[in-house]
Amino acid sequence: MTFDRAPAVEERRAGPLIVTEDVELLDDLLRLCAAAGAEPEVHHSVPERKGSWEDAPMVLVGDDAAARCRGAARRRGVMLVGRDQDDPAVWRRAVEVGADCVLRLPDAESWLVDRIADAVEGVGRQALTVGVIGGRGGAGASTLACALAVTAAREGRRTMLIDGDPLGGGLDVLLGGEQTEGRRWPDFAASRGRVAGGALEESLPRLHQLRVLSWDRGDSVMVRPEAMRSVLAAARRRGGTVVVDLPRRVDEAVAEALAQLDVGLLVVPAELRAVAAAGRVASMVSMVLPDLRAVVRGPYAAGLDEQWIADALRLPLAGELPLEPGLSRAQDGGEPPGFHRRGPLASFCTAFWERALAGQESVPS
Repeated sequence: MTFDRAPAVEERRAGPLIVTEDVELLDDLLRLCAAAGAEPEVHHSVPERKGSWEDAPMVLVGDDAAARCRGAARRRGVMLVGRDQDDPAVWRRAVEVGADCVLRLPDAESWLVDRIADAVEGVGRQALTVGVIGGRGGAGASTLACALAVTAAREGRRTMLIDGDPLGGGLDVLLGGEQTEGRRWPDFAASRGRVAGGALEESLPRLHQLRVLSWDRGDSVMVRPEAMRSVLAAARRRGGTVVVDLPRRVDEAVAEALAQLDVGLLVVPAELRAVAAAGRVASMVSMVLPDLRAVVRGPYAAGLDEQWIADALRLPLAGELPLEPGLSRAQDGGEPPGFHRRGPLASFCTAFWERALAGQESVPS
C-alpha cells in the first residue's frame, strides 16, 4: 500500500454548482452543502462564465430551473432536485437537462450529503489505518500509537491520530498538547450523519505535524457507534495514515473502529500473565479484525522470547519493541514518544512504516 504525502499547501476543490430560484429549495441545498463541508456556487440559470457549468464537481438543478438549463453542455454529475413526489413530468425534465438522477427532498437528503462530500473531497486512495491495542493494562499501546503517528508525520505523511479509549487520559496529554485549541471527542460523540474529511482534519489540534482527535478533561461521554464509524471513515478518506489507539474491551463503538482497520497491533509485555491476558484480548478482537499482529515488549521473563509469545497467541509477529531509556523523563519534558529519530521506539516505527511502503497492498510482517 502506498501513502499520500501531505501537500505543502492544502488544495480545496470547488463546491457544487446550484441552479435554482426557489428560495426554500436553495435553503435546503445550502444546508446540505454545509453538512458535507462544501461551499457551493449559486446561479439562477446556466452561468455565463466559461467553465462554471462544465468544471463544477457536480451540478444540482432545481425543478424550477430545468427549463432554463436546456441546451447546457452535457456532462456527468447533473442532478435534478425538487420536492414534488408525484410529478409525472419530472423524468422528461431530467432528460432535457441531461441529469444522471432525480432527487426528491427530504427523502434523499442523507444520500445527497454523501454524494456532495464525495464530489468535493474527491475519490483517492484511503489512508492506511493501523490500530494499537494493549494486551494488558499498562502494556504501552498508547505510547506506541503516538510514536507511530509522530514518525509517519515526520516523514511527511498526512497523519491523523485518533484516541479510541475514553479512559486513557487523552493522547493530547501524551503529546504535550492538552492546551492546544481544537475539537475533541465530545464534539463528535453524538454524530449520526456523515462527517466531512476536510472539515474534520481542519478542526482538530495540530501537534508535531499531525492531527489529533483526543478527549477533553470533562466528564466521560459515550461515543455512539455511528459517530465512530463516521469519524473514522472521514479520517480515512483524507489518505495518508491513520493511527487508532483502542481499549482492550470490544463494545459497539470499538467494533466499528476495528472494522475499518487495515491491521491491528497487539502490544504484549514479555511475561506469562501478560500473555494470558493478551490471549483473551486477541480472541475478542480477532472476531472483528482478521489481521491482528503481535508486538512484543521487553524485558523478557525467563524462557520467553518474541516468537514463542507470538506463537502462543497464534498471531503473526510484527516485531519486538525494545526498551527506550529515559522515555518517561523525555515525555515529562514535553517530548512525545518517537521524538528522537534514532531512539529504539522511533526505529521500530520507521521500520514498520518502511515495510508498509514496500508497494504491497497490506502491511507485511
